[in-house]
Amino acid sequence: MRKHPLVQMLVIGAIAVAIGIPIALIIPWFPSEGAIQAGNVRTLYDVLLIASVPIFVLVETVVLFSVWKFRMRPGEEEKDGPPIHGHTRLEVLWTALPAVLIVSLCTYAYTVLRSNEASKRGAMTVNVTERQFAFEFSYPQANGKTVVSPVLYMAKGQPVVFRIRSLDVIHSFFVPNFSEKIDAVPGITTTLRVTPTRLGTYPAECTELCGAGHSLMRSEVRVVTPSAFQTWLAAQPANAAPPIGVPPPAAAQPGVPGAAAPAAGAASTGAGSSASGSSSAAGKTLFAGSAGCSSCHTLAAAGATGTVGPNLDVRLRSDCQSAASKRIRGSSLNQCIFTAITKPYAYLPPGYRAGIMPPNFAQTLTSTQIQSLVSFLTGVAK
Repeated sequence: MRKHPLVQMLVIGAIAVAIGIPIALIIPWFPSEGAIQAGNVRTLYDVLLIASVPIFVLVETVVLFSVWKFRMRPGEEEKDGPPIHGHTRLEVLWTALPAVLIVSLCTYAYTVLRSNEASKRGAMTVNVTERQFAFEFSYPQANGKTVVSPVLYMAKGQPVVFRIRSLDVIHSFFVPNFSEKIDAVPGITTTLRVTPTRLGTYPAECTELCGAGHSLMRSEVRVVTPSAFQTWLAAQPANAAPPIGVPPPAAAQPGVPGAAAPAAGAASTGAGSSASGSSSAAGKTLFAGSAGCSSCHTLAAAGATGTVGPNLDVRLRSDCQSAASKRIRGSSLNQCIFTAITKPYAYLPPGYRAGIMPPNFAQTLTSTQIQSLVSFLTGVAK
């Protein structure tokens, strides 16, 4: 006795669902789980997969079975199909069930969102400051001092409230292992809550296209034991210079390190001299980090091996020094380097063409950062 087509479809669909759900749950859709919030999101995703696979299988089974079972055969090209009248109960069913499913899933997703955003007792505040193209993390202390770091350190099991700010354009703060992300909007402080649960080192990244150096805007998150975190925190100097430079007056706001410090003046004829507070160490960090210089230039002092631009080990010690001594490109070695950073095509080295090095460092870097680079490169050239 032949089975009814509906029974055949149900059997095929049940088999496909039984195979599809385990496969969907086995696939590693996310990186390793590093926070309570990530666990909540993964559970929600599993629920969505369990609900979605049967629906997908049902639709595809009906479509493919109909194509196979009820396909037009030779000689039936002009034959009309049988008249079919609507089935009221079936129409009510396929309208009501999806509505109930959608409302249920939305309600559950809302509870997960509320749970991830809920305040936790004893949460520690960490300020996240972003600018083209770097992150800065600061830890306000009870004694009124602040610890600042270019790397985010977190204690396992310690709830953290991130206060996220941008000094220039829209950025974002995203740690894939935490499954948490939020935008950093100029003039607005956004909030994100995370409780890390697994020791390890994770990437932090900007997921908004924030300019030419967007692909380089990365940092590290290091989740350590509570005792190791306290040891690290105690070893850091208080109220140190901000790793990403002093914020401009227009971007200064509470919670941003260096906001109360006077911004360095704009460069003038004496721009080659080091600005107050700039240092060779800060310039080296900037060269190898957020400024992106190391990706294009070779410079042994910074551990850089880039080959896109001129080899600075050669150029700093020959071209700039000879130019400075002959007073061709400026009154000093500092002036030569300053001009090379802010106006890179004012004198193009032989064998290189314009359009490779960003010409807007004078706008994307603060004067303090530029002077730090000049100080570092001048020291290398001597």
